[in-house]
Amino acid sequence: MATSPSPDTSPISGNVLFYSNPEPLSSEAHGKIGLRRTDSPFAFAAKSQIVPLTVTEFALASLSYPIIFAGERRQPLAVMGVNNDSNMFIQANGLFEPGMYIPAYIRRYPFVLAADAANEQLVVCIDRGASMLGDLPDLPFFDPAGQPTEYTKGCIQFCNDFETENRRTESFVTLINDLDLLETRKQMYTPNNPDGTTGQPQEIAEYFAVSEDRLKALPDAKLRELMDNGALPQIYAHLISLNGWDRLVGLAIFRQNTAPTAANLN
Repeated sequence: MATSPSPDTSPISGNVLFYSNPEPLSSEAHGKIGLRRTDSPFAFAAKSQIVPLTVTEFALASLSYPIIFAGERRQPLAVMGVNNDSNMFIQANGLFEPGMYIPAYIRRYPFVLAADAANEQLVVCIDRGASMLGDLPDLPFFDPAGQPTEYTKGCIQFCNDFETENRRTESFVTLINDLDLLETRKQMYTPNNPDGTTGQPQEIAEYFAVSEDRLKALPDAKLRELMDNGALPQIYAHLISLNGWDRLVGLAIFRQNTAPTAANLN
């Protein structure tokens, strides 16, 4: 298990996206519960406009969503909606739209690694508030002897792997920050008036993205270094993904027949 905090983790207080009541996993507290199969497994993320990504997800996620950077830490995010509190790709039945990439941040739920302030290590937690948890589970967390089941072991390994990818993502963000590649961008929307004329452009998002001009201006040796360490393909996956903004806005208008509301993602 990982032993050092990452940007994703926080004290066990429920302030991580999706997690309302995280508790350290233990056979004493959770020996009789587990995961119950549900027909709406992703309903918990239905109001999440943005979801964190790790850098190794960029290539697959770029086929489905714009990938942006936001906040002081320049956290990579998949944009899944243009309105606050709305994920456009989770259907009313709690399933993802077919063919859309499902971020690992969502797939690991209800498990998470959280910082234990007492010993400065990470501990495996579950969201006790998750609707898919309960007695008489289809997938118990522990066997009758109080040992983690194969399902639980797999989930813990997934969380540890996710933590490794978090650290890799942090290094990637540090790299592009040190190279001063990020710039502020605004995503605009131009509505059509009922009389057929074009309305005034409206801002729907502000965020950080890699500047192509700054990238091209890097010395050849630095570009070669980015290629050799695998960062350059990830940068281009991010840049290509930004073409998805028009599709995202168009889909929102098609579904809602209303202009999207403003959202500051910076």
